[in-house]
Amino acid sequence: MIAIPAMDIIGGSCVRLRMGDYDTKQVYATDPVEVAKRFAGSGLRRLHLVDLDGARAKQVRNLDMLERISASVDLTIDVGGGLQSAQDFSSVFDAGAAMATVGSLAARDRNLTLELLHRWGSERLILGADCRDGMIAVSGWESTTDLPVVDFIAGYLSSGFTKVVSTDISRDGMMSGPALALYEAIMSRAARDGLAIELIASGGIRSLGDLEVLSRAGLSGAIIGKAIYEGAIDIVRLAAWQAKES
Repeated sequence: MIAIPAMDIIGGSCVRLRMGDYDTKQVYATDPVEVAKRFAGSGLRRLHLVDLDGARAKQVRNLDMLERISASVDLTIDVGGGLQSAQDFSSVFDAGAAMATVGSLAARDRNLTLELLHRWGSERLILGADCRDGMIAVSGWESTTDLPVVDFIAGYLSSGFTKVVSTDISRDGMMSGPALALYEAIMSRAARDGLAIELIASGGIRSLGDLEVLSRAGLSGAIIGKAIYEGAIDIVRLAAWQAKES
């Protein structure tokens, strides 16, 4: 399992929210490039970069920050937030992203989502399946749909997606532990239907022990945000854990 530090961007700063609420914004760094350099310098290999301005505006807003970070560090960067068209995906890939998440768009336009999958493939596109009370949430988590998350994921896995990132919004930024029951339900459904899945956990992770639990459950990755910024998980120890996991 790979450990993936998160970096959420609002107004050019590195921030964290609580349960997706923009009114709870807490700024942790005004230079995200320096934060990315610390991640890379510690030995970590991935970065989950979220354009929260873009997620709210439904259009990419922090492309310049992605370009600066990708030019400054040797990290495999996956991006999300505000990606609503084929051109948006082309732009972030041109700016240095290795992977990009199809989130709100996948809930709104299945045909376009599958066209994107055909164009870029399952190695570069990640299905975003964030949920509130078991239902898919969209538009920077400000709206909840009537799409059950497990069915939503299974439907896209059957169409060729393999990489999935899922957040239980009630746990995001709360350091209350990962949504293990949610991930077990997703994995169980995929196994029942004979569908390949590389599931990435996000939200609530508070310790290396949580990562161990997720690894034993068969997840392929875990995104860690607030626990890093609050010092509950030291990035040097995290990199050492990753080295042993590899």
